[in-house]
Amino acid sequence: MDFATIIELLDSAVRLGTPLLLACLAGLFSERAGIFDIGLEGKMLMAAFFSGAVAAMTGSAWLGLLAGIGGAMSLALIHGLASITFRGNQLISGVAVNFLASGFTVLIAQSWFQQGGRTPQLSGNARFEPITLPGADAVKDVPVIGQIYSNLLSGHTILVYVAFAMVPLTWWVLFRTRFGLRLRAVGENPESVDTAGVSVIRLRYTAVAITGVLSGLAGTYLATGLAAGFVKEMTAGRGFIALAALIFAKWRPVPALGATMLFGLLEAISNRYPNIDLGVVNLPIQFMQAVPYILTVVILAGFIGKAIPPRAGGQPYVKER
Repeated sequence: MDFATIIELLDSAVRLGTPLLLACLAGLFSERAGIFDIGLEGKMLMAAFFSGAVAAMTGSAWLGLLAGIGGAMSLALIHGLASITFRGNQLISGVAVNFLASGFTVLIAQSWFQQGGRTPQLSGNARFEPITLPGADAVKDVPVIGQIYSNLLSGHTILVYVAFAMVPLTWWVLFRTRFGLRLRAVGENPESVDTAGVSVIRLRYTAVAITGVLSGLAGTYLATGLAAGFVKEMTAGRGFIALAALIFAKWRPVPALGATMLFGLLEAISNRYPNIDLGVVNLPIQFMQAVPYILTVVILAGFIGKAIPPRAGGQPYVKER
């Protein structure tokens, strides 16, 4: 495998890992506040549909982005009402969100476009185009450094750069601000936060809203950046892989970057090498496509050490009178 091939694989890993990274950070905010959210898959799917649909109808990827965030936020609000206001089971609420998004997107897509549950193909301004970083063309022939800069760092859509920028921003918000301290405290000991005169309900709703925005960005990237439109069930389990990456990263933003890029790299390898001949055994395409999911199970089965979630996670808060 030459250096150019390695760069191509890493470039594909970045593209494929970006929606996982955004969804993982979305779950990070929610679960740090004590709200378990297995509905990331549904939020991403809803965002992918509305972003693709609005971009197809208006010809603007930016309007599609707003619509995608709005679609994810609507499901985040439903999950928040069920989990925070009505103190329902958070896991069941998340499952309900996934089922709702799965059926609703196909139903509305068929009603609007009559294309078998998909949106029209996006092109031009209806998609986020790759951005060429300054000087990328000038240094592309420079060995190693030029190839890394022009072929790996340059040439991604704006949502990719936003996703990577969110990692240090998330770290700073959670660990260097008063809001982050309170948010983490709500996930560990909401009673102490309430005793200090801070609203637990408001903080948890804020975390759920941030989750909606980030999962909206993830779904929008799938439909208007990575692909060229919405297709049925296009998230393909990415929301669940993002949750696995979150546990793998032990609810920390910087390790979440590494975990999601690892999953992206595995998917890139399976796409580039659908069949691998080991001489004695020939690994079929089905096995290679299943590798990211197999690794998810293997990692969670005991290769991450003891991952301790927030102590108040999954528990509805009842204010003492």
